[in-house]
Amino acid sequence: MIGVIADGADEAVVREFFELFKTAWEFYRRDREYEVLLLCAGEAHFDEPAKLRVIYGGRRLDSDEDRKSERRGQQSRPSIVCYRGNQFPLYGDTVTFDRHEGGLLTDDAGGNVAYVERFGQRVHARIGYDLFGEVRTLLTVGQPAAYAKMPALELHIAFLRDLITGSGATLAEIPPVPEGYQFIACLTHDVDHPSIRRHKWDHTVFGFAHRATLGSLRDLVQGRLSFGGALRNWTAVLRLPFVYLGLAKDFWLDFDRRYAELEKSLPSTFFAIPFANRPGQGAHGPAPSFRGSRYGACDIADTLKSLVAGGCEVGLHGIDAWRDSSAGQEELEEIRRWTGLSEVGVRMHWLYYDRESAALLEEAGAAYDSTIGYNETVGYRAGTTQVYKLPGTSGLLELPLHVMDTALFYPAYLGLSRRQASALLHRMADNAARFGGCITVNWHDRSTAPERLWGGCYGDLVQALKDRGAWFATAGEAVSWFRKRRSAEFPSSCTGPGEGHVRPATGESDGLPGLQLRIHQGRETVCVDTALGAGADAHNSCQGTEVA
Repeated sequence: MIGVIADGADEAVVREFFELFKTAWEFYRRDREYEVLLLCAGEAHFDEPAKLRVIYGGRRLDSDEDRKSERRGQQSRPSIVCYRGNQFPLYGDTVTFDRHEGGLLTDDAGGNVAYVERFGQRVHARIGYDLFGEVRTLLTVGQPAAYAKMPALELHIAFLRDLITGSGATLAEIPPVPEGYQFIACLTHDVDHPSIRRHKWDHTVFGFAHRATLGSLRDLVQGRLSFGGALRNWTAVLRLPFVYLGLAKDFWLDFDRRYAELEKSLPSTFFAIPFANRPGQGAHGPAPSFRGSRYGACDIADTLKSLVAGGCEVGLHGIDAWRDSSAGQEELEEIRRWTGLSEVGVRMHWLYYDRESAALLEEAGAAYDSTIGYNETVGYRAGTTQVYKLPGTSGLLELPLHVMDTALFYPAYLGLSRRQASALLHRMADNAARFGGCITVNWHDRSTAPERLWGGCYGDLVQALKDRGAWFATAGEAVSWFRKRRSAEFPSSCTGPGEGHVRPATGESDGLPGLQLRIHQGRETVCVDTALGAGADAHNSCQGTEVA
């Protein structure tokens, strides 16, 4: 059991951190004894016989006076610290220590940001930054694009876990790993342009024609596109007048069929725009007119119903839901009307979002949100692979967006070749297998058709996720699994084998994979695989061990 001493203003952040690091903890009580004390509220002097005392703080404390320390205030750029070959940023103030023994974290200036001391069977760890301040920044402000590749929050969890297990304390946790799998994969598709025939020489068509002709020639010369691909794009441009006349097939149609062929019966989620020709509002007034799509959900109702019948999910690709709860209610109801679904999640068109959006989406009745990500790059905006509760809401969960095809390939963004993109996506798949959680992918409806032709890279990614043991889930299923994990409760006695049970809030079978109980005893990890959500407690029967 971890006893936590934190500033009262951090209470909500502490609670959310321990939903992500799902282990037995409570706010410190003087009538209890703890194996681990986590002190994050400045000066605190306790003589309790904890096996491990971890003191976080980004300013000098009185207890630091016998050691030379240096405070480094918030810089114009984050400090980058290194732990066991992993780098992650610190966005707040830090303290470094003039110690060479027991050093754990080093910053980019060579300073020690953390150290450990042993006193017999007890361990004292001093960490020179504010853990919950970092968590708050990640879950509210998010990471700038320059640090997108670093799963910072997951590394904060891994670092604290290693401190606890390295001290010899026992740690029981429910990892973000579905029973029988290594992680979750969410394949999603924003439906922006389901038919080129609906675009009559507008911004979208001119962009298509430019990229399909001159852009294809450039990519062919640079070795980024095969001659066959370039020929297919040039042919599509020549066919365009005949598409408008109804004499040739609309090559942007049938996106559902193309993805069904690539995904081979795997479930995926399609986010549909509710109303045609509504650009909506931007942060500083009306959005550009070309943000308004040339279709609405009613125009592709048969396709949406077919997707739902085939085991896929349809969500809302919102227009003004991010800034107006009444508009959000109207947009959500339009998707419900044409799909028959009662629970509808949201991803905002163009990823529009601000600090008030989460509360407004919850008020509108969204089942979840999946907007938090990047337009210009790929990675971990909130620093995590996990679903988390959005600040300012009572329970709306965020399924973070990690990969978007346009960010990978558009020259104005990363501008990668297929080989470069595949290498980056394989590294992100490795991270998902390492940390658990979910990797959320957005491949747009037209991205497998001319002029993009990005279906090959998408197929490679799907296979890589399969090879690494992913559970493929719709966005709604992934969020539901994390809700089940959040519902699990640790009694105070559940700290090791034979010392209690872990029970979820419901025992009803839900058709989702079960949860796992993982018990760390020193450097040993006992994995107890039981389906906590299927009406059973997590009994302490060891199914196998692994070295942590």
